[in-house]
Amino acid sequence: MERIIEEIREDLARRIAVAADRLAALTLAEDPAYAALLGRAELRERIHHNLRQAVEGLVRSSRGLPVELADARATGTLRAEQGLPLTSLLRTYRRSGRLLWQTLTEAVAAHDRAALPGMVPGATALWDVLDQMTDAVAEAYRHTEATRTDRDRERRAALLDALLDGAGAAGGPTASEAAVQLGLPDRGRFAVVVLGQGPAACGPGPATASAAGTGAAPADGPRVLWRVRADGEAGVVELGPHPLESVRELLAPLGVRAGVGPVVAAPAELARSYRLAALALRTVPVAAAPRTALLDERLPAALVAAQAELADRLRRVVLGPVLALPAEDRRVLLTTLGTWLGCQGSTAYAAQRLYCHRNTVSNRLRRLEQLTGRSLSDPAHVVELALAHTAVLQRAAGERGPGRPEPS
Repeated sequence: MERIIEEIREDLARRIAVAADRLAALTLAEDPAYAALLGRAELRERIHHNLRQAVEGLVRSSRGLPVELADARATGTLRAEQGLPLTSLLRTYRRSGRLLWQTLTEAVAAHDRAALPGMVPGATALWDVLDQMTDAVAEAYRHTEATRTDRDRERRAALLDALLDGAGAAGGPTASEAAVQLGLPDRGRFAVVVLGQGPAACGPGPATASAAGTGAAPADGPRVLWRVRADGEAGVVELGPHPLESVRELLAPLGVRAGVGPVVAAPAELARSYRLAALALRTVPVAAAPRTALLDERLPAALVAAQAELADRLRRVVLGPVLALPAEDRRVLLTTLGTWLGCQGSTAYAAQRLYCHRNTVSNRLRRLEQLTGRSLSDPAHVVELALAHTAVLQRAAGERGPGRPEPS
């Protein structure tokens, strides 16, 4: 094969130049990605160079030498950085291989048709060279693309952190700069959602979901940009015209506990929404069924959660005598109080929910009034009891921790 190539080298070089021009024209006509990236002269020169490299690879292979693949790797790296699809790059390489074989056989036939049968073993050698070049270009492309993806992911994470934390690192982007780079408008309707950890969050997270993970806006819902952080997963929500309630609908299929902060009008205010979203999440017990808590619907519970020291004081001052009772008595009175509060102060409805007589509920509530010195007919006392009851529940949830059952 080496001898034949040396004999036809000049004619082969001319034919390769013509073939490169033809393939460049065909590629630009059929592949918009290439047409947007390269001009005909540049692409022709690149194809011409690759064809010559393949011929030299064939010669080296016939001598028992390794094929030079540095240029193929450099091409894969360059095209990945430029954003050319890998399918386009590999298609051109494969076409180049077929075209080279056709050009080579035509040149041999023009020189000595009787030498054509001797080309058959060379076909296997040529395709081996072409496979090595194609593998090298693909491997370099994928490596570069993976590196670029990691770099983009880290950059995107830093931008989201600038929005969620409010004060970026020295030299880092401001919230306004981060918003621009993430494609968020200067003014609009935004909120933050924080996902809870624990047994409820056992399915695939939103960062793996197609629309949410890419930050794309679903056709019928708000756009969410997700960020996985050391303390959990958070999402910046661009609501647009959608109501805040739509976030609850968006999260429902995920089966997770979540807290949602209030709506803000500018990206620079997202840090506040993030802090309040985390506070809203703290109002949802770990052992509870998956639930999305909107802060504005959970303000009393959030108030208790925000002031741990005062909440503990409130719990002990208001419900201390009840908490001092034996475990079963304590559980019965606290459960009755919570049920009565959940039934908007209706003793009859509370009795139905507790599967007991109305008089039983009344007796329990009367005993609770005697122990606490608070009257359930006094609105101010009811507020105290409700907040203290919330403090008891939140403390119990904190003591149990994720995955531990609620005491009976």
